[in-house]
Amino acid sequence: MTAVEVTPELKALLRRVKLGRCLDTLPERLALARTGGLGHGEFLELVLADEVDRRERTSAERRGHAAGLDPTMTLDRWDDTAKVTYDHKTWRELTSLRFVEAGHNALIMGPVGVGKTFLATALGHAAVRRRFTVHFERCDRLLKRLRTSRLDNSHDNEMRKLIRVDLLVIDDFALQALDALDTADVYELIVERHRAAATVVTSNREPVEWLGQMADALLAQSAIDRLKSAAHELVLDGESYRVRQKPDVSDRDEPLDQSTTRPRSSRRRR
Repeated sequence: MTAVEVTPELKALLRRVKLGRCLDTLPERLALARTGGLGHGEFLELVLADEVDRRERTSAERRGHAAGLDPTMTLDRWDDTAKVTYDHKTWRELTSLRFVEAGHNALIMGPVGVGKTFLATALGHAAVRRRFTVHFERCDRLLKRLRTSRLDNSHDNEMRKLIRVDLLVIDDFALQALDALDTADVYELIVERHRAAATVVTSNREPVEWLGQMADALLAQSAIDRLKSAAHELVLDGESYRVRQKPDVSDRDEPLDQSTTRPRSSRRRR
């Protein structure tokens, strides 16, 4: 299909009404209208649909970045040929995001490298596209940030933000031992969010092992019991998924550019 030339006057008008990005697809749409016999209304609807889709994608990317989500870990990029086993029925239920709407939880567990973080992040991206508020953070960084927030009296504010978010994703939960302050923060987050907002937790450990990682046994038991009672559990097993994320090595036999690979001296030789 031959693209149609867009006049400078039309380009200027589109930019004035902040529709300049329509120019990315407008020539093709004009050609389609000409060859397909589209009416004026059909053509306008097609062009505006392109713009709405573009804005939705841009907005989702921006909100995903603000949520702390890795942009490469989306549902469409998961490799189904990976030798990783899990309950596909449970996964389909999670991807429907009904658990987010219901304020339920998801525990994604399994050995190192099988794709727990990838799947949790993908759920976060799906939720962002559905206009849910999302926050993703590794457990140790989250707890360290909360501990630091006590120093400038912002702890209560930070906790409120985490409690109110529609979907909280905590990666690598209980990988390290939690002291009394960490345990208290985890307890408050889980109790306040219980059946009110959704939480996704990934971990290399089983819930029974989490108890031994937390300083206060009573708070730990109370928090974990609530977390599990409203949770879907997805257990992954198999070969490491990370080998599929390694960068490709070019097959081309190209000579090295010595001018760019040779280390430079910080001092001029005398």
